[in-house]
Amino acid sequence: MSPTASVSACPSGGDHSPPTPENLTYSLTLPSALTSPAIARSATRTVLTAHGLTAMVDPATQAVAELAAVACTFTSTPEIYLSLRYRDGSLRVTAYDSHPRHTHARLAAACDSRRRAALRLLACVVRTCRGDWGFGDAREPGGGTRTWVTLPRSGAAGYV
Repeated sequence: MSPTASVSACPSGGDHSPPTPENLTYSLTLPSALTSPAIARSATRTVLTAHGLTAMVDPATQAVAELAAVACTFTSTPEIYLSLRYRDGSLRVTAYDSHPRHTHARLAAACDSRRRAALRLLACVVRTCRGDWGFGDAREPGGGTRTWVTLPRSGAAGYV
């Protein structure tokens, strides 16, 4: 074998293309602590900037902080899970906490009301951006609650 030839049985690695909106896919597992919303905001700001979505930074970081804060408030486990995905012109942020959905109708209504009240600011951000949000049963093993927000890029660009 010549000294300039290179042979390797190891794979060359993953996708080395630069960050774009279309390849924005991140997941964070955060402690259910008072510091997690700030950490989530910082990570979101960095991710959106790296992927060329600077016009979405303000509404997205506000939404992420709200989702993380409420997830930390409602969870009974030491951690929460946060997901950021960009698809079809929109940023979708999902937070998972361990708080199970109640089976008793009045308890469920009271808990839902409490969660909605805690997310009043989120609702304003989403409305301003012409997005959507909601919550329901987490379909993943372990259960809990999934709270999500969708922010269209076109609507987020006008957020003040």
